[in-house]
Amino acid sequence: MLSKRIIPCLDIKDGRTVKGTNFLNLRDAGDPVDLAELYAKEGADELVFLDITATHEGRKTFAELVQRIAERINIPFTVGGGISTLDDVQLLLRNGADKVSINSAAVRNPQLIADLAAKFGSQCVVVAIDAKCIEGKWVVHLNGGRIPTDFELFSWAKRAQELGAGEILFTSMDHDGVHEGYANETLAELSNMLSIPVIASGGAGNMMDFYDTFTKGKADAALAAGVFHFGEIRIPGLKQFLKDKGVTVRI
Repeated sequence: MLSKRIIPCLDIKDGRTVKGTNFLNLRDAGDPVDLAELYAKEGADELVFLDITATHEGRKTFAELVQRIAERINIPFTVGGGISTLDDVQLLLRNGADKVSINSAAVRNPQLIADLAAKFGSQCVVVAIDAKCIEGKWVVHLNGGRIPTDFELFSWAKRAQELGAGEILFTSMDHDGVHEGYANETLAELSNMLSIPVIASGGAGNMMDFYDTFTKGKADAALAAGVFHFGEIRIPGLKQFLKDKGVTVRI
């Protein structure tokens, strides 16, 4: 069985790591370079770095900050925020990113997924989907959760896979920062439907939440932010907990 992955997420605003609740009320969580180095040393399997206001503010992700982080870590590193062209991706990969995460740009131009997969390989392309459950339907949102669309989670995830996405990163906006567990029923449905890995995001509050998303949610990886940034959960202890409960993890 493939090892389940633990992925700390660094949400970046104005060069600092921040964390909010339901995409709002952001608070400072520290220096992204220092946090990235700490998580790599503690045994994180990968890191995700998201410039969370890049798309909304109409600017590009900080390539220089990506380079500084890449110089300090030795684990796979995904970067997202403000990416809309092949040149954007080329620059980030040149500065040390291993994969890119595209969200708003992919919805606005689905062909971008196919173009990136053709040029850089599907393994490099993570399609992030921020969705909120509205009247029983998972509605895809853009620009850091600010803009609802006509896209629906399951149909969009399936199309993204068909276009060449290598992974789907699904964030439940309803669960984000609430610390009451991941959207496991929805994650399981996604995982059953897709043949590519699904990364769970939004809702981690304790170690059992990770176990539940790997077992009930069938997620291939679990992404979390606040519980790591504020020291509520340490990665070595989490991995030992999961291993003791029979989950295959890399220690």
